[in-house]
Amino acid sequence: MKRKINKQLIGIAVVGILATMLLMTAVFYDLFRRQVEDDLKINAYILKNTGIFLQDHSDEISLHMENLRITWIDESGDVLYDDDVDADEMENHADRPEVEEAFADGEGKAIRTSSTLGRSTYYYAIRLEDGSVLRVAREANNMFSVFQSALPSILVITAVMVVLCIFLARFLTGKLIQPIEQMAVDMKDGTIKPVYRELVPFANTIRAQHENILKNAKMRQDFTANVSHELKTPLTAISGYAELMENGIARGPEVARFSAEIRKNASRLLSLINDIIRLSEMDNMEDAVTFEQVDLYEVACKCADTLRVNARKHDVSFALQGEPVMIRANREMVIELVNNLCDNAIRYNEKNGWVAVTVKKNGDKGVLVVEDNGIGIPKDHQDRIFERFYRVDKSRSKQTGGTGLGLAIVKHIVMLHDASLELVSDEGKGTRITVAF
Repeated sequence: MKRKINKQLIGIAVVGILATMLLMTAVFYDLFRRQVEDDLKINAYILKNTGIFLQDHSDEISLHMENLRITWIDESGDVLYDDDVDADEMENHADRPEVEEAFADGEGKAIRTSSTLGRSTYYYAIRLEDGSVLRVAREANNMFSVFQSALPSILVITAVMVVLCIFLARFLTGKLIQPIEQMAVDMKDGTIKPVYRELVPFANTIRAQHENILKNAKMRQDFTANVSHELKTPLTAISGYAELMENGIARGPEVARFSAEIRKNASRLLSLINDIIRLSEMDNMEDAVTFEQVDLYEVACKCADTLRVNARKHDVSFALQGEPVMIRANREMVIELVNNLCDNAIRYNEKNGWVAVTVKKNGDKGVLVVEDNGIGIPKDHQDRIFERFYRVDKSRSKQTGGTGLGLAIVKHIVMLHDASLELVSDEGKGTRITVAF
């Protein structure tokens, strides 16, 4: 980036220098041309006011002025006098542009350039009182000659300025890049604002991305540690019970009990693995989710039979009410969401408690409400219950067989559907979770 900016600055400077030199040459040449024309005009008026150019005295005129040619032309265009060439040998000048203009308007001027000599002749003609025309002329360098004569000086000045611009470009590039480099150093400190106001949104975005990367990295690290811990617990139990049985320590009724514990921990292990695989799949399927028109109430009804059986096992009543509501969603994910929310409401409830599921329409949104009068969630835990493996009461979670991933899966499904999720809970009174598609 620094090298590219440096090259661009040098390129701009070189182009600017060359353009300036060319333009200045053109400007100075224009000033020079005007000065020559003004001098010729002054000389013509001085000669006119002398009164010596009278046709009766043309033979008596004898003038010679350095760097100035004088020509006197009568009304028919014949040359009466020329201080450089014999007038009798000169052709008629009536068709010369400056002479024609003087006959018509009182004065005229012209420039004729010699391509071989690289010089231009400037002409100025003025009409006298008797109708004749007095013309004065002077030779001078043309623009190409002026530029050519000044070329060595121009090249030297250009070279000096280019070298100077190279050093200035490097200095300016360093000054331009320094705040950006400093911003990279100060990226972690949100209180330090970039020198360039235009970089503030860019810096804020980079800081946010940096924080998200760190957060995601920590989440992955925590997730890995939690997975290892959660898998280790049932595996340790299975290994311990199996070892007791293998060594013959467990006998009679204990064999059946240990077998039940092995089956229970194996089932828990299988549930953990399934939920981990499901979350991993969701992490990689954001662009591959297929949506269709789904009746949210129909999905809830199909889930109700299984949920009622589970509720009876926990001595919890289960009720479903609502109306058909069509949403655009992934059917399998909606089924998973309903099952997870209801399973949590049943699992973390009190004996003889209740769970109520409501499906309704709110404007153009389909709304699912899962409410219970269970143990509730303390206020200081409500912001974290959707994190992976987060449990409010770890001992109760293990007793009920929870994996700690159900609500994390729910949150992921909500995000994939661009839906909204609201949690209202009071400890000891119950919880209400509302999902709006």
